[in-house]
Amino acid sequence: MEKEQKENNQNKNLATEKNTQSTQPQDETENDNNKKNEEEKKQLKPEEKILELEDKLARTFAEMENQRRRFEKEKEDAFEYGGFSFAKEALSLIDNLERSKSILESDEKLKDTEALKKTLEHFDIIHKDLISIFNKNDIKQIDSLNKKLDPNLHQAMMEIEDDTKEPGTIIQEIQRGFTIKNRLLRPSLVGVAKKTQKKATKTQETKENSETK
Repeated sequence: MEKEQKENNQNKNLATEKNTQSTQPQDETENDNNKKNEEEKKQLKPEEKILELEDKLARTFAEMENQRRRFEKEKEDAFEYGGFSFAKEALSLIDNLERSKSILESDEKLKDTEALKKTLEHFDIIHKDLISIFNKNDIKQIDSLNKKLDPNLHQAMMEIEDDTKEPGTIIQEIQRGFTIKNRLLRPSLVGVAKKTQKKATKTQETKENSETK
């Protein structure tokens, strides 16, 4: 009896397994086959693997080279322009010196006195020394007067009527500008020439009359 029961149970289990296998959807089997095919395709040949590794290595070297160049550029800028802020603040020494000289020259009580003459001579010596120190450190004055306005170097603060100069020509320097190693340290504040209003009106009227004729 026990043997018969065991055999019956085994037969039932086999039947269940067969039923389970037969009930699996056909599309799942197809998916498994597709996955196997994709995995086989993904398996690269040795030559292809070498090419892939060479490409990755070349990309890595290129990235390292770009980083090295960036580092070198930053180091160079830090070395060349590290004193940029200090130089910009040092310009106030020249501004104050020139301002003080102008105040003394306009003082009526000091005019034509020996004391003023000697003081101004000392001011000129200090000014020349400062400019010489700046030049040694590649800090140079911007040449502005009688030049055409250059937005990269000059900042126009006013327009002055002057028919003897071409419009846009710098005829007054309000504050001197400077560069440091070809980089703008401070723009020159200037006044530029423009045609007089009367002449500009006459020119416009003449133009309109010629057009009507």
